[in-house]
Amino acid sequence: MTEELRIDSHHRLNIARWLASSHHAPRPHWAQPELVVIHCISLPEGHYGGGAPQRLFTGDLDCTEHASFADLEGVRVSAHLFIDRQGAVDQFVGFDQQAWHAGLSMWRGRGGCNAFSIGIELEGKVGDGFTEAQYLRLDEVLVALLNRYPSLSRDAIAGHADIAPGRKEDPGAGFDWQRMLVALHREPGQVKAD
Repeated sequence: MTEELRIDSHHRLNIARWLASSHHAPRPHWAQPELVVIHCISLPEGHYGGGAPQRLFTGDLDCTEHASFADLEGVRVSAHLFIDRQGAVDQFVGFDQQAWHAGLSMWRGRGGCNAFSIGIELEGKVGDGFTEAQYLRLDEVLVALLNRYPSLSRDAIAGHADIAPGRKEDPGAGFDWQRMLVALHREPGQVKAD
């Protein structure tokens, strides 16, 4: 991962493939990014590389293509970013908009987390581990977000399970929070790259 990550004036990550989603809304006038929420997704669960999560986030998923997709019919959901198992990034919504990733949620006594958060989906499933390529890319993305949005802080990164306890479990026990936090607290410019 050699190219320096930047966020442009359209609130897009320079290295991300842009796949526009209509599943978003403007942030309220009072809201700015204050929280990053880490999720995980795979469709069908545990199957990687098929593009189904991307099609879900853009509203193009054919819910008849797999039996497990039946309950996704009519669901309008998105994330800002999706990081696949190889560390490639897709972006669906500009960071200045609210993506529909958090659902019914609360963080530090504030409900409606979509309004003030950035949602990052890792390709994976609860209980599984994540790849080194995903961690390296996530490290870089988080540093780029922290550099671009002063409203974010290193202690404002949570899992979906943290903001929707009892309803959501992701990213799950397979996500190495300690590894992410150690990388995030390195001095600027020390994010490991290959």
